[in-house]
Amino acid sequence: MQYFLLIIAAMFVNNFVLCQFLGICPFLGVSKKTDTALGMGLAVIFVMGVASIFTWLIQKLLVLAGIEYLQTIAFILVIAALVQIIEMVLKRFMPSLYSALGVYLPLITTNCAVLGVAILNISTYGVVGATSLLQSFLNGVFSGAGFTIAILLLAGIRERMDLDLVPKPFRGFPITLITASIMSMAFVAFGGLLG
Repeated sequence: MQYFLLIIAAMFVNNFVLCQFLGICPFLGVSKKTDTALGMGLAVIFVMGVASIFTWLIQKLLVLAGIEYLQTIAFILVIAALVQIIEMVLKRFMPSLYSALGVYLPLITTNCAVLGVAILNISTYGVVGATSLLQSFLNGVFSGAGFTIAILLLAGIRERMDLDLVPKPFRGFPITLITASIMSMAFVAFGGLLG
């Protein structure tokens, strides 16, 4: 039951994009088409999951060495290395997705949601080491799944809005921001699920 609650909390209640407002840049930038949104979402799931494992292990080493104040630098280096690996794999095996993601793929390195999940895993509610390696991994993967759900929902809505008659002052980015804010209000309502 504990893992089920963690999964629901990571995907819906504590959704990084719509409830904690982290990772907004790729959320708004890559959500024009569902295929690129799905590609970005899968890349974020992978990076968050693997980064959660490595950052949890690195934090343990930093604490043992007494240099835990270097955690942010170490975490950013791990995330950057993972993104570089993904970028090379996509460029080699999926060039169309690589070019569709464009500049947003390297932006995963600086996506504050990825760093946020890594820091949250090692410092849950101020208690360092409160989560196990499995909990950290599940939180990373399902936080990425929450990001993917949010970006796919917005991409689907944006594709639909391209076909509808949106008043001229709201076309483009303004209606996207309005849509994202309404989605955010809907996701905040999930907070009552675990209360």
